[in-house]
Amino acid sequence: MKRSAWRYLWSARDIRRKLLITLLILAIYRLAAHVPVPGANPTTINSILSGGGAAGTLIGLLDLLSGGTVSNFSVMAMGVYPYITAQIILQLLVPIIPALQKRMEDDPREGRKWMEKWTYYLAVPMALLQAVGQINIFNSYATNMGLPEVISDFGITGGNALSSISIIISMTAGTLFAIWLGELISEYGIRNQGLSLIIFAGIVSRIPVTIIQLWGNEQTIQQVWNGHMEYRWLGLGLTLLLTTLVIMAIVFVQQGRRNVPVMYPGRRVGARMSMPVKGTLPLMINMAGMIPIIFAQSILTFPSIVASFFTRVENATVAKIAFDIQNLFGGTGNVYWIMYFFGVVLFAFFYTDVLFAQQNYGDNLKKVGAQIPGISRGAPTQRYLTRVLRRITLPGALFLGFVAILPWLIGLIFPWDQGTGLMLVTSSGMLIVVGVVRDAFQNIDAELKLHGYDDSLLVR
Repeated sequence: MKRSAWRYLWSARDIRRKLLITLLILAIYRLAAHVPVPGANPTTINSILSGGGAAGTLIGLLDLLSGGTVSNFSVMAMGVYPYITAQIILQLLVPIIPALQKRMEDDPREGRKWMEKWTYYLAVPMALLQAVGQINIFNSYATNMGLPEVISDFGITGGNALSSISIIISMTAGTLFAIWLGELISEYGIRNQGLSLIIFAGIVSRIPVTIIQLWGNEQTIQQVWNGHMEYRWLGLGLTLLLTTLVIMAIVFVQQGRRNVPVMYPGRRVGARMSMPVKGTLPLMINMAGMIPIIFAQSILTFPSIVASFFTRVENATVAKIAFDIQNLFGGTGNVYWIMYFFGVVLFAFFYTDVLFAQQNYGDNLKKVGAQIPGISRGAPTQRYLTRVLRRITLPGALFLGFVAILPWLIGLIFPWDQGTGLMLVTSSGMLIVVGVVRDAFQNIDAELKLHGYDDSLLVR
């Protein structure tokens, strides 16, 4: 009798070693995530989180996506998002700057090395800017709520400059350490999944905490069920049901694709020529993955970061405008969520176009002699595939937008707690979790096939 896939997986020595290394590095990351920034006041952040409003929503979202490092004000509070933002910026600059596009097309391998090197370089100033902005945002919210500052007397000028600079450096170093751990996973653990697993570990680590909070939140239960505490199980069951339905929808859409028929030329074997081979070119409905949501969040967070530099100026009018901007982009108003939806949809189309253009399927199919029936080779093929991809991207982009604003929609239906208590993680977080799990299992499945195992870990 054939051994099960899981027994075979554990018996393969090198695969077992990779899994153990991955788990060890993730444990180190979670341990480092509890190292606080020197001089931080975590009590203030907890008060902001429990206070609700724009401040609680914005910081709660950042805390969830970072795996609780924001509420601890850890040196890992920014996670690996500065690196991801830098990577997205460089990818978007490639089609805009002809020299970069030519470099990527002439030698893709060297182009990828160049892209990776400059992503690291750009991640450092992005992390520095985000560290300053994050501290300023928290301090401004604390001041307006009458709380002590998270980092007292923060500023790169004045008598506390040395302490403030050390805090910025420690947060930047924490981000770079997280990036390094992700690269170690990609090299020695599960291949090419390091940064994704770092984000995945942070999100999943909050699920037990969320369940405990839902179970012990008597105030919310009394508001919802008019004091009937015996309905605690029903509330938890509703949460699990909603989370399961969202995950099923995400899996369904993520697996959706359009198979474009392609005819590949026959091969000559001796004096005989084989018949042409019919194949397919799969075009995914959601080729952009999680990138549009991350990029839309970064764009909408940027005004808050800029405004944070002006919330404590002496001019009262400027300070009020800056704080209003923070509230507008804090995640509570309807205007924010509408902008978020359209931002995700637009970035989904834009990023998909950029990514697909870089792959240049028209020329690649022409080089191997393949052809789509009824379509000329080369540029006409690329234009045809682009039209098809844009049509199927529409439902994928709308779905991404729907997933992004799902907490707000739930809050409209269940207004007692703005819907945040009815999901174990945000819908955006679930999209990350589902994508990472799928990619990791496919990676492990490929490793198993290299060892001669012909079954699959996942049902397709």
